[in-house]
Amino acid sequence: MRTFILADNQDITREGLVSLLNRLAIAGSVFTVSDSRELKEKLAAAPEAAVILDYTLFDFSETSFMNMKQKYPKSLWLLFSEHLSKHFLRQALFSKQQFAVVMKTDSLNAITVALQYAAIDKIYLCDIATQILDEDIPVSGDRDKLTASERLVLYEIALGKTTKEIAFEKNLSFHTINTHRKNIFHKLEVNNVHDAIRFALRAGIIDLTDYYI
Repeated sequence: MRTFILADNQDITREGLVSLLNRLAIAGSVFTVSDSRELKEKLAAAPEAAVILDYTLFDFSETSFMNMKQKYPKSLWLLFSEHLSKHFLRQALFSKQQFAVVMKTDSLNAITVALQYAAIDKIYLCDIATQILDEDIPVSGDRDKLTASERLVLYEIALGKTTKEIAFEKNLSFHTINTHRKNIFHKLEVNNVHDAIRFALRAGIIDLTDYYI
């Protein structure tokens, strides 16, 4: 059976999850950790573990959070919080890391199903997560709005590079890159870099782990 790691600093939540996992008899071992250092140690020992994480109560930046998940690709992470912002959920759900999501405010039945799914390496998404996916899934063919060159330039923009830097690295003129940039904004019907990057994340042109490096 699968190892579970509980990364949550609320005593009552940890006790409740341990009790529920024991009652369901779906966990081989259950460990609790109180900070990211302990979580790294447990994942190093059990890289295929299911991690139940309350991101809002843990000492994670979005960069370290996503990079740790990427380092242990066979682990399954279940985000389990009272509240997660739409912005954060969009970033997690549209990354390539495949996070499961259930809220502490969801029913006991929903939380039970989420844990059972985690035990067999299946992704559970609560209603809130599903709604966000439905809202933001790009219309079929959205990626094709941009040429291959424009997608490449958008990728570089999302990494925080300036037009001058992109031109230098690609051995192209400033004018060429600036024209690509204008075409990207026009085709996507956006007026700023932030909205262009949101499109890139949704369309899979860039991954969250790349964006926050």
